[in-house]
Amino acid sequence: MKFSNKHFLLALIAIVFSFFGANAQDAVQADKSYVKEIKKLSSKKQIQNAFAVLDEIEGQTTEDLITLTEIEAPPFKESKRAVAFQAMLDKAGIDKSWIDEVGNVIGLKKGTEGNRVVVLDAHLDTVFPEGTDVTVKKKGDTLYAPGIGDDTRGLAMLLAIAKTMKRAEIKPKADIWFVGSVGEEGLGDLRGVKHFFREGAPKIDSWVAIDGGSAGRVNNAGLGSTRYKAVFKGKGGHSWGAFGLANPHHALGYAITHFTKEAKKYTDEGPKTSFNIGRIGGGTSVNSIPFESWMEVDMRSVDANRLIEIDGIFKTSMHKALEEYNASGIREKIELELIKIGDRPSGELPETTPLVQRAMAATAFFGETPRLTRGSTNANIPIAMGIPAVTLGRGGKGGGAHSLGEWWMNADGTKAIKMALLITMAEAGLEK
Repeated sequence: MKFSNKHFLLALIAIVFSFFGANAQDAVQADKSYVKEIKKLSSKKQIQNAFAVLDEIEGQTTEDLITLTEIEAPPFKESKRAVAFQAMLDKAGIDKSWIDEVGNVIGLKKGTEGNRVVVLDAHLDTVFPEGTDVTVKKKGDTLYAPGIGDDTRGLAMLLAIAKTMKRAEIKPKADIWFVGSVGEEGLGDLRGVKHFFREGAPKIDSWVAIDGGSAGRVNNAGLGSTRYKAVFKGKGGHSWGAFGLANPHHALGYAITHFTKEAKKYTDEGPKTSFNIGRIGGGTSVNSIPFESWMEVDMRSVDANRLIEIDGIFKTSMHKALEEYNASGIREKIELELIKIGDRPSGELPETTPLVQRAMAATAFFGETPRLTRGSTNANIPIAMGIPAVTLGRGGKGGGAHSLGEWWMNADGTKAIKMALLITMAEAGLEK
């Protein structure tokens, strides 16, 4: 069939309509009562003074960012940065600070009523291993260094807010915890935040995380994920002398084929669900039958039930592959061990949640378009438990996250700090 200009025009119109339609669905507005609340709060003398202080200390905030970025914080080895961050919080003028059992840094700003706890959080860890050159390099108005945006900028924002609350004499009603959390990235599996919400832990009423993205991001939904390390084990031997012996790498190949085939069929339909084999390893040399072969698998879904279902597909595929390979005529048998290395729950808070409304209203107050988003962040844990929580963008401009070429530029970056302060104070309450 010939594709005429008319057909082309109709197709183009459809594409444009769907694009703007999708964006229109993403566009959100806060209820008028919250818009009024944020406007009233922002007009208070203490808040106006705080905004002026944030502008005044902008250079110091950048220096804090550089100082913290140049302290390594690899996964599970955040302690050096934690100690430095605690000292900087103390200098900023918070009332009390401590490092908990898993390495989280907590700085307390006491509230006048103190019957509630509002957390303002950024994570200490980066994805980069020990020995990575984290020296900050400046080119023009842009800062380059691994981890400078994700999430060291968030830590610098927390310090700026702590300093500002002290200098502007802001008195919150609720206790505010300034938290530098461990274990947000990769195999850290949100261990820092999970510790805060463990059974018997002190009650937290609201959680405001600062992580990736531009000002205007209001993450009110958690993207759940499940991760496994599948380990196939055998005796191992010489590639010639022991030829015919069960080979874990060959068994792994069976497993990859089974899983990707079945998972592809499942993810082709229904709410978005993904799967990925991110790392593979094992073996000692090209002429040796390995004694072990492993892979690390990441599965995600916007729907908690679908995450459970693809988890089942994964396990079934692994055991079927093992059975098929062991029945293929090889000598000896391969054994399989499945190790769960990650478990982040899904969840979503209603748009009507007061914290979400306040975040949307504050975002609009600063001239940004609020966008409700879904992500995999520290906020996943409280969101899944139904506790008010959002993740806000760090503002400015940046890119190259999780790469050696990561960069951040202070393009109106103070706006995001003011926004985070305003949202936190709206949630905590301001003493007159």
